[in-house]
Amino acid sequence: MAGGADPPEEETSLSVQPSELPLRGIRVLDLSAVISGPMATALLADQGAEVIKVEPPAGDQSRRIGPAHGDLSAMFIGVNRGKRSIVLDLKRPDHLEVLHDLVARADVLVENFRPGAMARLGLGADTLCAVHPRLIYVSISGFGQSGPYAAARVYDAVIQAVSGISASHPNQISGEPTILATTVCDKLTALNAAQAISAALFARERSGLGTRLQLSMLDAALAFQWPDAMNNLSFVSKPPQAFPEFGVRQRAYKTRDGHVATMTPQQDEFAALCRGLGHPELAADPRFCSGDARRHNVAELVPLLAALIAEHDTDELVDSLRAAGVPIGRVNQRHEVISDAQVLHNRALVEVDQGDAGTVRLARPAARFGIGAQVAPMPGVAPRLGEHGRAVLAELGYDEARIDALLALGAAAEGAGHA
Repeated sequence: MAGGADPPEEETSLSVQPSELPLRGIRVLDLSAVISGPMATALLADQGAEVIKVEPPAGDQSRRIGPAHGDLSAMFIGVNRGKRSIVLDLKRPDHLEVLHDLVARADVLVENFRPGAMARLGLGADTLCAVHPRLIYVSISGFGQSGPYAAARVYDAVIQAVSGISASHPNQISGEPTILATTVCDKLTALNAAQAISAALFARERSGLGTRLQLSMLDAALAFQWPDAMNNLSFVSKPPQAFPEFGVRQRAYKTRDGHVATMTPQQDEFAALCRGLGHPELAADPRFCSGDARRHNVAELVPLLAALIAEHDTDELVDSLRAAGVPIGRVNQRHEVISDAQVLHNRALVEVDQGDAGTVRLARPAARFGIGAQVAPMPGVAPRLGEHGRAVLAELGYDEARIDALLALGAAAEGAGHA
């Protein structure tokens, strides 16, 4: 197991209070599903926004992906923390009326329907923004709102393939492209969306007007790729000599009892690595005496380093090389991450009481607010399907008779899916 240090005592006095969060008072209507939109709005909830998640009667698909207690899967909890849920069937006129009332109170609307679907429901950006000029209307798609692929069904692996992410991570033995075992494109899109929404809210403070934001997973993936993985395609009119593809030297090296990862782009770092491995002469070898030389002789360097690293135990090697100034890390297995010494010190993972689903472990929001703040905001609880329907309808000013009628029609299911 990694680390072994005990976590520090909780410094509750340094925790950020809800009243101090930057998006307090902002209302977000989340019509999105699965990961890209929900993760973006979860980040806004982390930062103080009130997020109402609108779900179809069957619920968000992510409720049924992965380990779960009833309608609360680990994935759903992770990207819907801190929200409230109401069920609306947008094909029903009375349910659409509820949605319009919710939009009237919202600062931000987020949707990731297929292009054109919202307009067919009478909920297109042109329609809603004309009635609500302060609304920030966010549309997330796979390939974009128009174009040759716009109408196609899209999932993360498809965008990894088209964007070059798959080709940028070839199998180290066969050279075949791989698909990363994480929804990287969905999550990149979510990060871009959350940042863009914050920028749009700031712009609205100046202009008094909302705007429409459009993001595609493809565009987010390309922006992520371009600074390094695609840098040989950057220069157009006067291309310099191409470099070996970025990352060809990046790999996990096997030790006697595990794996480590190291990068030494600076010469002093590489020299320290060579000394730490007992072969200082490698740093003066003409093939490896500069970053440029190492890049062009990577096929010779990697086997040499691999053989030397394989002679050591993981923790001993990491401790000695890190002390010598070498950037190096132990390759943690997934279950080992939760006990890593730095993860514990950062209090990066927290446990949240998820009601009848028990205690769940979540990552804290990464951003820490406040001068001298040592602790990020605690993530909120994820909602059961339709859990807050009655309360949300009451906040809209509906009387009990109307609320009961909508609940009877399934517009705001209460208690659905409990374990």
